[in-house]
Amino acid sequence: MIGGLLEQRYRVGALVARGGMSTVYRGVDTRLERTVAIKVMDPRFSADPQFVARFEREARAAAKLHHPGVVQVHDQGVDEDRVYLVMELVEGGTLRDLLNARGKLDVPLALSVIEKVLSPLAAAHRADLVHRDVKPENVLIGPGGTVKVADFGLVRAVSTAGVTSDTMILGTVAYLSPEQVTTGTTDARSDVYSAGVLLYEMLTGTPPYVGDNAISVAYRHVNDEVPAVPDVPAEVAELVRRATRKEPFLRPADAESFLSEVETARAKLGIAAVDVPLPIGAAPAEEATEHVPAPVSPAEQTVRVEPVRVGAGAPFADPTVPVHRPNPLVPPVSGPQGTRAIPRAALLAPPEPKPVGPPPPGSRPRPKRPPKKKTPEQLYEEMRARSKRQFITWLSVVVVAALLIGITSWWLVIGRVTTVPDLVGKDEAAATSMLDEASLTKTVRRENHDTVPSGQVISSDPPSGTKAHNGDLVRLVVSAGRPVVPQVNAGVEVAAAEQEITSVGLKPQLNPAEDAFSDRVPKGKVVTLKPTPGTPVPIGSAVTIVLSKGSQPKPVPSVTGKTKDEAFAELNAAGFDPVEGPREFSDKVEGGRVIRTDPPAGTNMPPGNRQVTVVLSADSVTVPQVEGKSVKEAKKILEDAGLKVDVQFNNRDRARVVNQSIRAGERVPKDTKITIIGV
Repeated sequence: MIGGLLEQRYRVGALVARGGMSTVYRGVDTRLERTVAIKVMDPRFSADPQFVARFEREARAAAKLHHPGVVQVHDQGVDEDRVYLVMELVEGGTLRDLLNARGKLDVPLALSVIEKVLSPLAAAHRADLVHRDVKPENVLIGPGGTVKVADFGLVRAVSTAGVTSDTMILGTVAYLSPEQVTTGTTDARSDVYSAGVLLYEMLTGTPPYVGDNAISVAYRHVNDEVPAVPDVPAEVAELVRRATRKEPFLRPADAESFLSEVETARAKLGIAAVDVPLPIGAAPAEEATEHVPAPVSPAEQTVRVEPVRVGAGAPFADPTVPVHRPNPLVPPVSGPQGTRAIPRAALLAPPEPKPVGPPPPGSRPRPKRPPKKKTPEQLYEEMRARSKRQFITWLSVVVVAALLIGITSWWLVIGRVTTVPDLVGKDEAAATSMLDEASLTKTVRRENHDTVPSGQVISSDPPSGTKAHNGDLVRLVVSAGRPVVPQVNAGVEVAAAEQEITSVGLKPQLNPAEDAFSDRVPKGKVVTLKPTPGTPVPIGSAVTIVLSKGSQPKPVPSVTGKTKDEAFAELNAAGFDPVEGPREFSDKVEGGRVIRTDPPAGTNMPPGNRQVTVVLSADSVTVPQVEGKSVKEAKKILEDAGLKVDVQFNNRDRARVVNQSIRAGERVPKDTKITIIGV
């Protein structure tokens, strides 16, 4: 191959890597003058239509994905007996090389790598594609921290999951999900399981399950829980536990959901993303690298095995030839390496041969007597009988063959053909019943819709009236009704509320005019949403996030004229801290009662300042009426009231008071001097 020219365009260069079913070379596209990677199928498999179809499916599936984290496929072709792919060449090494060099990765680096792996997987899952072979060998690391996912050769559209063979499994045993082992079916959650195992291996330096052979590892995936990751934060260990649950419905729904959980855990721990280093020993771009094969543990290679039931104990032989993986400039290291397909018969223990011994004594065969000679008439009759038997035998064969051909033709042309029923507008239960009657299978995807009621079918793929074969898959889009404003807990961050709103197809927005005071929610945190949570709204509607403005300023209540105890009790009940200030005289308020407060009544106090000064009235006296009374009597009345008396003009006791300096009824401070005039 090296030095050759494929289809007069692609010149084959140095060997890059060799797998179980293909070999990758460095090459040059002579038409566009660019360096490429050329994956050539192994000649042993080129004549097998199933392998060729799988190889072509790799190109189609990868070509659908337009993501910077996916190794791009440029071309596909056949040159004589060579089937090949032309792909983007990633200079550097693989995650396996990085693990071999470091043993295990620290938490920031492991999270950065898994995020860059999950991002292209999320793009594949959005396109209804499943990778099915996520492992370190398929994670390429280039200069500048570039991480790309390669080998989508095992990708199958989710719509074709129903045709997965129930007798064969293809995937790397160290990373197989339990459902791949038990039923052979895969979906996006199978890739999530493999990514969880990949994260486990990066954090610990070894896969969770190892064994003497592939079958023992597969059984452990089915029957054992993945061990807890030691010496890492609880949030990181929980990521591995959730992604590697045996029950698919307990895992994140797809790579995008798992990626969101990884990002949330990293943000919670305050771990910044780091650049992924180039593996030690990766060849420079301008050098042609010779790769040295590395032995592989049979228990950790990619094999095709018979699905097993949980707890089943059928005997299996060890997998056959180990897969050798080239490793540039690094000593040979064992680990789960290249992809390998093994026939089912290779996994079944061959039956033990029956012992063959000499015949028992006394069973000596008797000598045969020479046959008697037959007459010509006997020979003629035997020939006629033999001819008759042959005629009947051949006639029977022809009749049976005709019946089989007829039945098979009817089944292939008419018996297996059905029509997709009209499902639009039907509720999900009725649509399911109609598909069962038509011998069709289904998958359901729910979408919000403004006009179609919840539970009714919006569309089907293929549409109604399309001819299909029994068992074909019909994708149903079922209405989830209008999106509902989600519930958010009071006090959460704005980013969390925005994520909840966006996840249901609505648009979050902030409006300071809608912000509200709250004594329970800190300032700047979420109080509630408008419209209120639980309200159905049209798709894409704006939902206002109401933020807290902190505690509402409270006005100082009016306590004028009240006693000190009454005023203090009312201010305490309103959340203020009352203190007594210097007393003042008031001609309108009795002594010992409140004249005013500082700040005045009605003033809005900020939450950080709640002190209110209470000013009480000093002791005062109401001036009594003494005009017309005798000087002696007037002096007694005024002095008894707490006032001082000054008598002028006539100081005799019998003199009459004709005038007083302060009119009767006025309030004056105690001990005020009152001048009276006697005559």
